[in-house]
Amino acid sequence: MEGCSKCCIDREYYPSVEFGKVGVLILQDEKDKIELLAKKHGIKIIILPRIGMSYKELDKPDQILAYQLMGVEPNGNTCPFLDTESNERSPHGGYRCKIYENRPLACQAYPVIERFPVMLDPKCKFCETCSAPSGNINSELESLIQIQRKMRTDATHIWRYATGIGNKENKDQIKTGWFLV
Repeated sequence: MEGCSKCCIDREYYPSVEFGKVGVLILQDEKDKIELLAKKHGIKIIILPRIGMSYKELDKPDQILAYQLMGVEPNGNTCPFLDTESNERSPHGGYRCKIYENRPLACQAYPVIERFPVMLDPKCKFCETCSAPSGNINSELESLIQIQRKMRTDATHIWRYATGIGNKENKDQIKTGWFLV
């Protein structure tokens, strides 16, 4: 499918504009690997916190559960590992991922997204043309289950990090830092 790297380019505000654009979810045990892959490929990356936790009411979390890999554009779009410069393409015609075999679990799970019930992302360009998922859906569901297991916590306070990153027209609304949710 032509242009099938839409999910690697377009970032959205989540859970609202106030929190800025969200990056690719990077679990705590994936962070070092992603940093090493960036170094190996000579790519500058920005990894920000995403979800934190604490057992007491503090002014910030005392442990980070997950991080987020931000895009290379000032508005947070375009994954730094997406090869937008070469003529090589993925099997679906989109840009090639430089770390496809080592991509984060969040990328492995896509286009399965955690909603209730679990569903395919309606914004996925590939899914727009498919009425039913392909045979890969089981591996994508397994990746989502792994993410859920690793994010499980009994902490009493959950925090979300506002990235401060987004489109110029939203800059007055976007905040930066930790917020108790």
